[in-house]
Amino acid sequence: MTPRVAGQLALVTGATAGIGKAIARRLARDGANLVLWARRSRRLARLAEEITAETGVTVDTGTVDVSDSDGVRAESEHVIESIGAPDLVVNNAGVAVGMASVQEADIDAWNRMIDTNVKGVLFVSRAFLPAMLARGSGHVVNIGSIAGRQVYPRGNVYCASKYAVRAITEGSNLDLLGSGVRVSGVTPGLVETEFSHVRFGGDEERARAVYEGANALRPEDVADVVSFVVNTPPHMNVADVVVFPSSQGSMHHILRDGG
Repeated sequence: MTPRVAGQLALVTGATAGIGKAIARRLARDGANLVLWARRSRRLARLAEEITAETGVTVDTGTVDVSDSDGVRAESEHVIESIGAPDLVVNNAGVAVGMASVQEADIDAWNRMIDTNVKGVLFVSRAFLPAMLARGSGHVVNIGSIAGRQVYPRGNVYCASKYAVRAITEGSNLDLLGSGVRVSGVTPGLVETEFSHVRFGGDEERARAVYEGANALRPEDVADVVSFVVNTPPHMNVADVVVFPSSQGSMHHILRDGG
């Protein structure tokens, strides 16, 4: 059975690593043509070449920092004018920086997380929703986190940013009710990616400890969930789906090495 997104145009942010990269590859295998946004242009170019060679779909790229509203606006206008409004937008770009108490935290780290995780979702959604509304169809998928449902020590602002993503998803659905445009949330638990490597400033030992013995999800697992969500029929909206590895029961309950 041909996936519903085959032949459609899908834009994925944060596409050069982890979950975003896996989503891009999966949607291409579903037959969607792609627009991939990320900050690292060389990685973008390499990924686009690989996906085109593997699947034959069209892949366009844009070197975009989603926290830059002017950059998002300019690149989105370019996409709409040159290719057309995307049928599907996956707001995947996100970042965690450090783990500190509120009273000890680096304010620059707060700004980076809020600007990327919250404002980035808003900027990208604002850029493409009007064209989707004019067409009467479209689908936005916001990649959240279990941190947007359960707070953990020293995760204050990162968790707050993911709570905000959940609120944006729910609020957007209310604003768009009856328009033909859907907004879905995908909320993963523990997924092994570059996430912790970035959070801990390249400290490999601390990053490995996050996942050690936990049999965490892989980015491809989350991509499979996104594929399911976007291939549902137009009368159906998966408003939010939470996905854990089988070794995880909550943010605070993870079995390691079967223990």
